[in-house]
Amino acid sequence: MFSVLDTLKMCAGIAAGLVLYHLYAVSIGYPSAARQARAGYIMLAEKVAAEARAAEMERQRNAASLASEENRKRLLAAEAAEQAARDTLETEIQSYELQLSEKNRACAVTAADRQWLLRH
Repeated sequence: MFSVLDTLKMCAGIAAGLVLYHLYAVSIGYPSAARQARAGYIMLAEKVAAEARAAEMERQRNAASLASEENRKRLLAAEAAEQAARDTLETEIQSYELQLSEKNRACAVTAADRQWLLRH
């Protein structure tokens, strides 16, 4: 049927076809390798995105914690300043009453006046 020469021609043609396919596949990249590379890239990109979201949430949590702590410190300082102002006012009222009593004069400050002074 086939002579040896025909068989050699067919083998050479098959070999040339395989070489051309290999050159084509190498030049554009193997489709299966490209799919695997994209799948790995997608997994890596999702992992990096999840890590970035976790880092951002951690940063926001730390910032909120610092802001809360700073607010608490400011509140304590404001309360201490308010108490010091009340104590100073109380001391001034007592010294004024003492000065009036030394001069044998009565203090006409009523409880309502005192409350007004404490509020203002």
